[in-house]
Amino acid sequence: MPTRQLRLDPAAPEDVAAALAALRAELQIPALYPADARAEAESAALGDLKDFRQDRRDIDFVTIDPPGSKDLDQAVHVATSGHGYVVRYAIADVAAFVSPGGALDREVHRRGLTFYGPDTRTPLHPAVLSEDAASLLPGEDRPAVLWTISLDTYGEITSVVVTRAVVRSRARLTYGEAQTALDSGTAPEPLVHLADVGRLREERERDRGGLSLGVPEQEIVRREDGSLGLELRRTLPIEGWNAQISLLTGIAAAGIMRDVGVGILRTLPAPADSDVARLRRTAAALGIDWPEGTPYAELLGGIESRRAAHAAFLTEATTLFRGADYLAFGVPGPDGGPKVALPDDARHAAIGAEYAHVTAPLRRLVDRYGAEVCVAHSAGRAVPGWALEALPGLPATMRTAASRAGAFERASIDVVEAALLGPRVGRTFDGVVVEAGEPGDDGLRRGEVVLREPAVRARVDGVDLPLGERVRVTLAEASVPDRRVRFTLP
Repeated sequence: MPTRQLRLDPAAPEDVAAALAALRAELQIPALYPADARAEAESAALGDLKDFRQDRRDIDFVTIDPPGSKDLDQAVHVATSGHGYVVRYAIADVAAFVSPGGALDREVHRRGLTFYGPDTRTPLHPAVLSEDAASLLPGEDRPAVLWTISLDTYGEITSVVVTRAVVRSRARLTYGEAQTALDSGTAPEPLVHLADVGRLREERERDRGGLSLGVPEQEIVRREDGSLGLELRRTLPIEGWNAQISLLTGIAAAGIMRDVGVGILRTLPAPADSDVARLRRTAAALGIDWPEGTPYAELLGGIESRRAAHAAFLTEATTLFRGADYLAFGVPGPDGGPKVALPDDARHAAIGAEYAHVTAPLRRLVDRYGAEVCVAHSAGRAVPGWALEALPGLPATMRTAASRAGAFERASIDVVEAALLGPRVGRTFDGVVVEAGEPGDDGLRRGEVVLREPAVRARVDGVDLPLGERVRVTLAEASVPDRRVRFTLP
């Protein structure tokens, strides 16, 4: 799901670091692993690959991630075939390291997700696994769940095979390095084919009515005078193409689950008309032309993330993606009731297809279980009992983790934006009112405003809050300890 991407560089100022630490404590985001869970992880990291696996170290896999990444879930190789393309996607096999029901498994279930903050992250698995033994680091033999997906010349799936394998990544590329190689004509063939498949899958996504939202990364930097500033890092084409490989795999996984009649899907309802209307008002106030009759997916595809007004619009567009959930089916309900049936249509609205999470098991608990269903089905075996037993409770586990991660993300952004805006209390900014409540006892209405620059969404108070209109608001408060930014509209 698209989210705000805000990070600090260099290290966080003292007041920001203290506020973020207090936030983690408040939300009970665990910093350390229990001793027994840590011991299990360290022991598992020393194990060998005894179980039967295909040896696919002959494939020239590469990973493509942000700079400095060590928790490498995915490695990719794309080749042409006589009738289209063959995508081979190696996913870290976390099940090779985590014993079901053990201390580490219990702790991972308690966390559910890796929690990302502007200053650091709190990993789902101990670093000895997530950044070492289970990570698809270059030059290392690693256990993987290997997806082999054949596509026709239009980029549509023709066959899927899922196996366990030993793989060895050849290189760890950053997005910038991969894009530079493609732009300069020096990219190896598999990377060129990845770009080709990525473009085809983007076309198929548009045909399905799906939407990939390229929210720009916002980086808080320290200027020469010591003040903080906000810089935008535009998303590169390779990021979208690489993401399409993950989406392709999730769509393939959902198809397998539907075939076998058991699994867990990621779902998302279509945006509410009121959310689309609010976004349309925001576009008008930010000077973005949105012709009548143009679907929001078509408009968002042409937004340029490096432009300040467009970045503000993309920030607001993330509100379209509310209500994401998980649906476990083919197993008893969480209360032990009858088996949950899969609806005829359980599509993810932003993807325009049924979809399952299976490509980020180092960072997301549910992926380990989705992959297990697909491996078993592809091999003609029954899904292991430990996976089936966990499925009914996974939606609630992931829902709780996502709620905590969302609260952490929102409050973290408040902290960082307060630090960014603190020296500018009393100044005025251009913005657009996107939410407006009813008047309170003091006669003031409380709402939300999105600034044109910097791309900030914050509270605004005023007697009159004209929805969707361009306004000049005054920064009344920016408190790092209180995690609060507040504007007023005269």
